[in-house]
Amino acid sequence: MSDIIQLLPDHVANQIAAGEVVQRPASVVKELLENAIDAKASHIKLIIKEAGKTLIQVIDDGMGMSVTDARLSFERHATSKIKNAEDLFQLNTKGFRGEALASIAAIAHVELKTKQEKDEVGTEIKIEGSEVVSQEVCVTPKGTSISVKNLFYNIPARRNFLKSNAVELRHIIDEFHRVSMVHADIKFDMYHNGSEVFSLPVTNYRQRIVHIFGAKTNEKLVPVEEETDLVKITGFVCKPEFAKRTRGEQFFFVNNRFIKSAYLNHGVNSAFEGLLKEKTHPSYFIYLTVDPKSIDINIHPTKTEIKFDDEHALYAMLRSTIKHSLGQFNVAPILDFNRDASMDTPYEYKSKMIKTPTIEVDRSFNPFKDDPKESTSSSSKSYTSFKKEPAGSWENLYAGLETPETSSKPLENDFTSIEFESSEVTGSLFNADQEAELEHHITYQLRRKYIVTTIKSGMVIIHQNRAHYRVLYEEVLRNITMASAVSQQLLFPLKLSFSKQEMQILKEVQEHLENTGFVFGEITDTDVSISGIPTATTESEVSVLLEKLINDIEQEVPDSGFSLTDLLVRSISGSIAVKTGIELPKEQQQYIVNSLFACTEPTITPDNKPTFITLTVDDIDKKF
Repeated sequence: MSDIIQLLPDHVANQIAAGEVVQRPASVVKELLENAIDAKASHIKLIIKEAGKTLIQVIDDGMGMSVTDARLSFERHATSKIKNAEDLFQLNTKGFRGEALASIAAIAHVELKTKQEKDEVGTEIKIEGSEVVSQEVCVTPKGTSISVKNLFYNIPARRNFLKSNAVELRHIIDEFHRVSMVHADIKFDMYHNGSEVFSLPVTNYRQRIVHIFGAKTNEKLVPVEEETDLVKITGFVCKPEFAKRTRGEQFFFVNNRFIKSAYLNHGVNSAFEGLLKEKTHPSYFIYLTVDPKSIDINIHPTKTEIKFDDEHALYAMLRSTIKHSLGQFNVAPILDFNRDASMDTPYEYKSKMIKTPTIEVDRSFNPFKDDPKESTSSSSKSYTSFKKEPAGSWENLYAGLETPETSSKPLENDFTSIEFESSEVTGSLFNADQEAELEHHITYQLRRKYIVTTIKSGMVIIHQNRAHYRVLYEEVLRNITMASAVSQQLLFPLKLSFSKQEMQILKEVQEHLENTGFVFGEITDTDVSISGIPTATTESEVSVLLEKLINDIEQEVPDSGFSLTDLLVRSISGSIAVKTGIELPKEQQQYIVNSLFACTEPTITPDNKPTFITLTVDDIDKKF
């Protein structure tokens, strides 16, 4: 046989590597920001256009690169971070693989401007699809400016897989958060389509978190701090009452690098055991500092997964540290073995002398002794008797009263002309046919999850949550598109706080929410006042509903093919639909059954899941 193994061309190898390193515009943002941090920049500026599809530009005031380094930086496996294999276990930089710039240059138009402080002029390089178009001398300030334009221009399939601008921007902001949150000593600016999104000054960790997530975050944070030979733990957890339905604000950083760890996340959740409501997740910002030799970062190109030498010990320390902080700041109940102040000696008894208490006894007291004033003979005792006088005839009861015939004065309380309502019920709330139908369709709730009712051919088992979801979906959709929704006014306006990004999403869907029955008052960058809510919701559900709605829009659930109106209706109706495990009275069971079969599409939910199943008499007979 002839030889069949051959070396791939560089541009093909770069595109294959790009598939792992660059998954979406947010991946480019992450790599460029980390390169700027490794360059010891003190001010980093991120400029985005069209959610990164048109332009991603990162400008820093770091060390810059020489002419040779600038050209070499776009070669595969070319890096300044490590020199041999042993350096992989002593990493103090973000990057080390030498693949990022080569991968980005393979699938985009890249323009690099860089200058070192000692040089008079800088270097400008333009690359398109791994090919160097031009390399020139340019005038540029100290540092590096790298622009990535027309991402995936030569891979149309990858470009078509990108989500909408709103979703891609959300992922870019997430990456920006992960990088900026751990480097509070660096000034960060972010712009999107010419408008400023973030301007983060140099500060400490706590203020950096507050600047990102809003001023109301400050009161939610509980400090966490512990230092051992194995790990140094710092950061913050949020109080249990501020736990969220989504896992958005959960951050682990190891040696100033964002990571994802389901195992450590479970350790945090176990520390909150017994303090959280059902299906809520705590928010946390945990910074771990460990020996670089005890971890392996080279697991995945994104470097968000890390292997620890002793993961079990880390789990135990993290859990106990968070439990200690929650108890120390009186967030969680703790056992207090200190003395009870109510058992202390009163202050006024301080100077009194101790003496045996005296007991006074009346020795002459005898409860069985008769009173000397009374006679000892029982026969001589006199008792007072009360005799009931006979009432006599019934006419004596009305003695002194005058009859209308004998009295010249009109009688005030003349009840002869008053008509009293008959106590006998002559009508019926239902006619005979309706009563027969109600008696025939008897509903029964099974396991607080299903509603069982009968039909002519057998029986129907209805999933109460899915059925109510379908009913509410059509009702809310009708309110938004056709009719004006009914709103219930709140006695006191409800004030909710969100981050700037969440408030931006709320403003975009404000008109749609008003069509469903919401009435908004004052709206600021981080707060919203709600004075009216839809009749189907309760005041306690509003914050959960809006939180889930914002999360759905951020993730664009279920798919980008659905309109914003449909997404809004799905989120609202899914949030307020009756949940599994709730006991329903007969009237509500009957309402769900009747409303479901009055829907235009009663068989499935808006997510294409079945709402009920039928069992015919033949199916039941086969079981026997």
